[in-house]
Amino acid sequence: MVLTLEPVLAAKVERWSAETGRPAGELVEDAIAGYFNEVGELRSTLDRRYDEIVSGKVQLIDGAEAYQLLKERASARRKSIA
Repeated sequence: MVLTLEPVLAAKVERWSAETGRPAGELVEDAIAGYFNEVGELRSTLDRRYDEIVSGKVQLIDGAEAYQLLKERASARRKSIA
């Protein structure tokens, strides 16, 4: 397989290759493998959370209510740090 990278990205890969002493192709393969691992983990998490919602194990809350809870927690955290 042949990949074409934008010049800026290709320069970063070449610079990283020179700094680490690792072949550019190996660095790109590792980066792509890491990306797919992260996407797979995210997909598993989203699937699991969806199943928990559908089964009723987790109850949803309104977006405005969630935002208010986050604001309250952030405010309480700021007060505890001060």
